[in-house]
Formats: sequence, structure tokens, C-alpha cells
Amino acid sequence: MGAGPHRMRAGLRFFCRRFAFFPRSFNEALLCEGTQAGMSEIVFATEGNPLPDRMVAGRLTMRDGKSIRYARFAAGSRPLKGTVVIIPGRNESIEKYFETVRDLSARGLGSLVFDLRGQGGSDRLLRDPERGHVASFDDYVADLEEVFDEVVLPDCRGPYYLLAHSTGALVALLAAPTLINRVRRMVLTSPLIAFARLPVSMKTLRRVTGLLYRLGLGSRYFGGGPRKSDPAPFSTNKLTTDHARYERNQSIYREHPELGIGGPTAAWIHAACVASERLDDPDFIGRIHIPLLIIAAGADEVVSTPATERLASRIRAGSIITIDGARHELLQEADLYREQVLAAFDAFVPGTDLAVT
Repeated sequence: MGAGPHRMRAGLRFFCRRFAFFPRSFNEALLCEGTQAGMSEIVFATEGNPLPDRMVAGRLTMRDGKSIRYARFAAGSRPLKGTVVIIPGRNESIEKYFETVRDLSARGLGSLVFDLRGQGGSDRLLRDPERGHVASFDDYVADLEEVFDEVVLPDCRGPYYLLAHSTGALVALLAAPTLINRVRRMVLTSPLIAFARLPVSMKTLRRVTGLLYRLGLGSRYFGGGPRKSDPAPFSTNKLTTDHARYERNQSIYREHPELGIGGPTAAWIHAACVASERLDDPDFIGRIHIPLLIIAAGADEVVSTPATERLASRIRAGSIITIDGARHELLQEADLYREQVLAAFDAFVPGTDLAVT
């Protein structure tokens, strides 16, 4: 799709705002800010996980026609300090971040959360909605840029920060060179730099999945399959040590199974490997000037903490802390670990220094 329809839509949004036809983004639910009525069809409350206050949710059509679901939340405390754009991990959705949205609101920070394409409430990319698929992580980066252009910049209070987890953190790193004039600071939790406990190298994994892709098998599951009807018991999970948060998150997908996906496809794994290898390029790393804090999980069994620590040592604008004993989903972890994440966030955001040059 060319730029013409986007210019037309931008003009229509300006016209509608100028004459008060719509409260905010043209694609948002037609509701005044502060109301929750009607939002239940876009973003879902479940038991123990109510909708945060001051929410406006909607869908944004990307340049290739895919629809991305997002929700933005105004801060509830003063002084107002800006907006945090949250990029979730693979097989996550807006609903998993309600608690974090409230934490940020209490700090005077608004939030915007969007579902990555192919998961959550965003459009799927294959006929089988269970398959976690993407052709290239550049598609995620392009979506992030469009979310900024269409929603963050016109509708959210600056300055802007990024809080990204796992797959979302890798997307944030890829986008960092182009976000230098938009984002003041980035906090990345458990970034996907390499998969944990691989029997082969990431390069070998890229070659194998690349071969499958070229053979027309990119949409096949690779390292997983369809979601099971019954979730894995807490005792076997690798994501969190917190039973209550684990059950809360499982209830989201029990009540709204359409938000979940199964395992990744060969194409998704290949795209992740290609994206990760881009971070091996010293020239690319040298173009990351946004101050960033990486928070790694000491007991991560999903992504490689040593690989994350090696990357952090190469980023001039970066620093890292590792939380011993914590599992992969740091913001879904027990308070013992989660409070350390929030303390590190508070010490880093909003911050006062300029980008590293």
C-alpha cells in the first residue's frame, strides 16, 4: 500500500479532531477519554485482572493492511512525566500488562501497549491462527514506527520511553538507531539475544530454518506445536516463580483463547536468528545512542542471559543488571524479584542526561 492512503487518513484524522467529530485517533473506539463503556470488545478484563482506568483502545491498520490492536492509558498521578511505550514478548497480549500499566500510572507515567502482529488481538499472518509467524522482524520494527506516527506522537504526552520484553526487546534494539529523536530512554527485560540451552549455535539454527523456509516449509511449526487445551501446571513453567500471577495470566487465555498462539514457525525462528545476528555488527551497535538499561533474569530458561550480558558490554549507551534467581518474565515475577525490576526502572526513568554520542 502506498503513502497516499496514509496521507488521506492523516488529513481525515486532523479534520475530525479540528471539528470534534472524534475524540482522538481515527481508528480508536468512538469514546471520550476516561470512559470504559464499549472497551470490552477490544481489550478484555478477566477475574483478578480488571481494566486500568483512563483507557482508550483501538486498532491501527498498517501499510500492508494488517490490523494492530493497541491501548493507551493516561497517567493517574502528578506530576506528569511522559509516556512509556510497552512492547510485549512473543505470545503476550495487552492484558498481561495491566498491572504494569497501573505501576507506571502511579509514577505519573502514561502507557501505550500494542500487540505484535500475528498474536494477541492483532491480525494473524497465516490461515491457521495458532501459528506464531512472521517473515521478518523488520515488520515488527515498521509497525512500531507506525504506532509512533499514528498514535504515540499525536495522542500521548511526551517525553517518550520504551519498556520492552524478550521478543519486544529485540524489536526495540533493532529500532533504536531510528528512534534517537523520539525516545529518551529504553528499559529492556530479558531480551531475546539468543535462545537458552540450544544444542547448536544461533548461526546453525538460522541455516536450518532458512533451508526450511526456502523449501516452502516456513509456515511449519518448529520447536512447538498448537496450544494445549489445558495449560501447563505451574510446577513445570519456566516463566515465573509467582503462582498467583501465573494463574492470572493463564485465566486471560482460558477466557479469551483467541488472544493466544501456539509454537513458532520455522520462518519466525529464522527471522529471530537473522535479527539477532544484526546485533553482531559493530557498525549497527555503534548507531545505538539512546541510553538503555537491560535487566536480565538470573534463572532464565527461555533466553540466554550470558548472551545478553555479552551484548550489553558492547553497547556504549547501555548498562545491565542481572536479578539472581528470577525467571524469564520479570514483570510477571514474584514481588521479591519484580520490586527489584521496578526499583531499577525508577532509578533510570525519567532520567535527565542526553543521548550518548
